[in-house]
Amino acid sequence: MNTHYMQGLDWLILATYFIILLAIGIWASRRRDKKGSLFLAEHSLRWHHIGFSMWGTNVGPSMLIASASAGFTTGIVSGNYAWYAFVFIALLAFVFAPRYLGAGVSTLPEFMGLRYGQSTRNILAWYTIVTIVISWLALTLFAGGILIRQVFDIPMWLSAAILLLISAFFTMLGGLKAVAYTNVYQMVLLIIVSATLTIVGLSHVGGVSALVAKVPSDYWVLFKPNSDEAFPWLPIVLGYPVMGVWFWCTDQSMVQPVLAARNIKEGQLGTNFTGWLKILDVPLYILPGVICCALFPTLANPDEAYLTMVENLFPVGMVGLVFAVLTACLVSTIGSALNALSTVFTMDIYVKKFEPDASQQRINHVGRIVTIVGAVVAIVLTVAIDSIKGLNLFNVFQSVLGFIAPPMTAVFLFGVFWKRTTTRAANLALTVGTAFCIGIGVLYLWGPKSDLWPHFMMLSFLLFVVLALMMMVVSLVDKKGECHDIPLPVSGKRSMLPVALWAILAVVMVGLYVFFN
Repeated sequence: MNTHYMQGLDWLILATYFIILLAIGIWASRRRDKKGSLFLAEHSLRWHHIGFSMWGTNVGPSMLIASASAGFTTGIVSGNYAWYAFVFIALLAFVFAPRYLGAGVSTLPEFMGLRYGQSTRNILAWYTIVTIVISWLALTLFAGGILIRQVFDIPMWLSAAILLLISAFFTMLGGLKAVAYTNVYQMVLLIIVSATLTIVGLSHVGGVSALVAKVPSDYWVLFKPNSDEAFPWLPIVLGYPVMGVWFWCTDQSMVQPVLAARNIKEGQLGTNFTGWLKILDVPLYILPGVICCALFPTLANPDEAYLTMVENLFPVGMVGLVFAVLTACLVSTIGSALNALSTVFTMDIYVKKFEPDASQQRINHVGRIVTIVGAVVAIVLTVAIDSIKGLNLFNVFQSVLGFIAPPMTAVFLFGVFWKRTTTRAANLALTVGTAFCIGIGVLYLWGPKSDLWPHFMMLSFLLFVVLALMMMVVSLVDKKGECHDIPLPVSGKRSMLPVALWAILAVVMVGLYVFFN
C-alpha cells in the first residue's frame, strides 16, 4: 500500500477514524473509577467487551496478510488454526476461568503462585514479561511499522513510536476499560471492511460456484493427508492443542479480559463470543486470498494477495478505511499487550517484592511508568529487528513460539488436573524444560536439514509429552515436595445459558469440519 494509493478522501477517512477512536478512549476513561485499578476495569467487562478484546488481541496486520497469502497458495486448510481453537477457548471458559475468577487473581503468575508457591510465581512473571515485550510488542510493531512506513514514508522508529503513542494513551488513561471499549469499535470496523472485500471479490469472480471452479479442488479441504508437507492432519490434531492451551488459556494478554469479567457468566459468554468470532477468520482473512488466486493467478508474491485485492477492487476512500482497519488491529494488540505488561510487573514484582502495602493510586502510578518503559524498550527492539537484513525474522519467531508453548502448557494443565504435582516439577519444566525446548527449536530451525525431523507441530507435541513425563516422575519421587491445593472454582448457582451456547457452537464447528472434508 504505497503513498500513491492514498488520495484526499482516504486521508480524510483515516483522520476521522482516529478522531472517533480517541473520543471513545476518553469517554471510556471517564467512566472508570479514578480510585480503582487500571488493570482489570473494576471487574466490569461484559461478554461483548471480552469477546471483541480477545479476538482483537489475536488479530494483527501480519495475520490478515499472512492468512490471505495462505489462502492464495493452499486454500482454507490454514483455517484449522482458527476453527480448532474453539476447543481450547471452551477449556478456558469451563476449566481455567472459574478457577482464575474464584481465586480473585489479577495475573496468571499470581494464580500459579497460589498453586505452586512464590518461586514459581517469580519465574512465570519474568517469563511473561519477556514474552510480551518480544512477541506481542516488538514483533507486532515491526509488522505494523512496515505498513506505516509505506504510507507515510517515515523511519521505522517513528512508525513504532506513533503506534505506541496511540496505544499507550488508552492504556495509561483508562487502563483495560479503555482498551476493551475501543476494541469493540475497532473490531466491528474490521468485520465491515473485511466482509466488504470478500463480497466485492466474490462479485468479480462470478459467485461462489465460479470461485470453486477456478481454484484447485483441494483448496476446500481442512484435513489433508499426512503426506502433505505443509499441513498434514495428524500433527495438526496432536500439535495444535499444545499451542492452543498455552495461547488461549495461559497467556496474560489473551486471558486478561476474562479476569476482568463482571462475573463468571459474563466471562463464559465472552469466551463463547470469541469462539463465534473465530469462525469469521476463514471468510474474512483466508477467503480473500482464495479469491485473489482466482482473479490474479499469476501474482508472483502471495504475500501481496490482500493488498492486491484492496488496490484493484476498492475505490478511493475505501483504501483509507482499509488502512484504518490495519491500524485498528495494531492498536488493539499493542494496547492489550501494554496493559498485560504493566499488570504483571506491577502486581507480581513491584507490589509482591517491593511495596506490599502500596495504595491503589501508587500502584496505578507505577503501572503507567512501566507502560512508558515497556514502550521505549519495544521501540529499541523493533529498530534492532528492522536492522537485520536477509532474514524473515517474524516468520522464524512465530515458529519458535511453538517451542516455547510446551513448558507453559504442561505446568498449567498439571497444576489444574493433578493435585500431586509439586513445585520442584513445575520449576524444572519452566527452567530446564524451556531451555531444552528452545535448544531443540534452534536445531530444528537453523541446524542441518534432515528428513528425520518430524513435522513442526508433531515436534511440539512430542516435547510436551517429554515434559509431562518428566513432571510426573519428579512429582512422584519428590514425596516431600511443596504442593498446594488449587483455588476452587467460583461457587454458587451456575447459569445454563453459557453451556447451551457452547453446545450450539460445538455442533456448528463439527458441522463445518464435516462439510469441508
